[in-house]
This record gives sequence, C-alpha cells and structure tokens, in this order.
Amino acid sequence: MPTDRRYLAAGSQNLSGEHDTKMHADSTSLTMAQADAGVKPLAILRRSLSQYPFLFALLLLVIALAINYALQDNLFELRTLNRNLRGFLPSIILAVGQTLVIIGGGVDLSVGAIVSMVNAILVTLITAESSPEQVGLAILIGCGAGVLAGMVNGFCVAYLRLQPIVTTYATSFVFSGLALLILPRPGGAIPEFLEDLYRSTPGDIPFAVYMIVLVVIVWWLLRSSRFGQYLFATGGKAEAAYTTGVPVNRIRLMSYVLCGLFAALAALAYTTLTSSGNPRSGDDLTLPSVVAVVLGGTRLSGGQGGVVGTIFGVIILGVFRNIISFANIDSWWQTLVNALIIIAALAGPGLLTALRGRNRS
Repeated sequence: MPTDRRYLAAGSQNLSGEHDTKMHADSTSLTMAQADAGVKPLAILRRSLSQYPFLFALLLLVIALAINYALQDNLFELRTLNRNLRGFLPSIILAVGQTLVIIGGGVDLSVGAIVSMVNAILVTLITAESSPEQVGLAILIGCGAGVLAGMVNGFCVAYLRLQPIVTTYATSFVFSGLALLILPRPGGAIPEFLEDLYRSTPGDIPFAVYMIVLVVIVWWLLRSSRFGQYLFATGGKAEAAYTTGVPVNRIRLMSYVLCGLFAALAALAYTTLTSSGNPRSGDDLTLPSVVAVVLGGTRLSGGQGGVVGTIFGVIILGVFRNIISFANIDSWWQTLVNALIIIAALAGPGLLTALRGRNRS
C-alpha cells in the first residue's frame, strides 16, 4: 500500500508537471501570437510605404483637400481647378527634375536660379507679335540653356567630386547673375495664342492635367529604362553600383542634365502663366521643390522614391497655401512648415535607428 501511494503521488506530480508545462506553452504561444498580431500591421505598413512611398503623401493630400473644400466650396469647379493646376504646374515640373537628382544621391539648389535665367531668355526672345516658329526657336534656346546649366552642375559634382549642396548653391548665384544681365528689370510679353493654350481646357480637362500625365509617362519610361535602374543603384549605394559595372559618374551627370531640362520647362510654364519675365522669378521655387520631393516619399539620401509622390507633394503645398489664404493665417506658417519638413526628413532616419536600438536593448 505505501508503494501504491508513492506511485499515485508520483503520477499526480507528473500529471501536474505536464499540465503546468502545457499551460506555460499555451501562454507563451498566446503571447507570441499577440506580439505577432501587434507587429504584423506595422510590418505591413512599413512594407507598403517602402513599395509605394507616395501613399503617405496621398493621405495628406486627401486631408488637405478636405480642409480646403470646407473653406472654399467651389474648389472642385472646373474654373477653380484650372486656375489652381496651372499655378501648380511650374512647381510640379521643377520638382520632378529635383526628384531625379535626389534619387541619384544628389541635390540641386540652383533650380530656382535656372528658372529665372530661362525665363529671362524666353521673354527677351519672344514678343507679343512673335510667330509660332519664333516661339519654338526661343523654347529650344531656353531648353538648351537649362541643359547647359545642368551639365555644369553635373560635371562639378560627378567628375570634380565637389559637394552637391555647396556646388549648386554657388552656381545658383552665377545663373541668377546671368538672369539679371539678360533682363535687368521685370517686363516683356508673350503671344496671346500661347496664353490661350496654357489656360485652355480641352475636353473640359485643364491643359495642366495633360502636361502632368505626360510628365508621369516620361517618368515611367525613364524608370523602366536602364538609366532608371542605374539611377536608383547609384543613389542607393554608389560604391556597390560601381563595382557591378554601373557608370556612376555618367549617371550622376545625366541626372543633373535632366534636372536642368526640367527647370527650363518649368520656366516655360512660369512664363506662360505670368505672361511676362522677372529675373527673380525662381527665387522662391528651390526650397519648395525639395520639400515636395520629401513629402512625396523620396529619401534625401537617395536610392528610393518616385515622381508620383512628388506631384502629390507639390499639390499639398499649393493647397496648404490656399488654406492659409482663406483662413487668414499669417503666411510665415508656410515657411515654418517647409523648414520643419526638411528637418524631419534629415533627422528621421537617425531617430528611427536610435529607437530601434533602444527597443532591442
């Protein structure tokens, strides 16, 4: 009997131990499941933003449009849309060129000065009585000047190995000086047919929409080409790209050349928008172009991003200006928001790394 009691006691202890082990395993599994349930949405969000970096900009755009619509009930009428979009178009084209440079690991602080220079060239060569042929020749000369300016920037950055920020900041004074030399004071005029084209709404769709779609198509073609693949590789890890045969210097040069071309096209859009010239016309366009790129999900360090998000970013900034105007808010808030966005973009990666290190410890 004592022996049987010992066997029963031992059996009950084994059953109790198995039960505790099972309970511990179940609780561990439950805890891991809960942790996975909490981490999974974050992982999905992170993956989605990595694949489609413009999603955050799209969300901000929807919110901004909702606020603007509450203050301006005719926001989505054709006349208002046409006026807003043709005002946004020069900044959109300029920011697209900035996007190409930033994806490639650089930045161009001279884009505004290039706009001023090309704007001065256009209104000097074009008059109110100019024929379409004369306008076309002036546009070619203006685009050539933009390409040449981009080539100067690209050569200094890619082959002379100068810092992009310092280089383009310095060349901005050169291009601004040329603009003042060509057009010492605001003035000039353009033919009426050019104004009418820019303000037109073919098929009840603003002309600016067609231009934005064309820009997106051009970006898609560039993104799908070998140049696009090399551009992302150069901006991601230039040394690794070089070892795999990517012509890093040539790709960087081309990114600045294309940026200069887009700046010239932005100057053309600005000239048709204002119907005149101003040697300081691009002074306030450089910083918003960088802010729009950052808002659109393109990393300032390069290697990731796209044009669609940049377009959303420009429209967000434009809508924000409308909100400030209709809400009677001081305009300096616009400058403050632009600065905060740049600071957040620069400090964001470091803060995320610090937070991850703290969570691991």
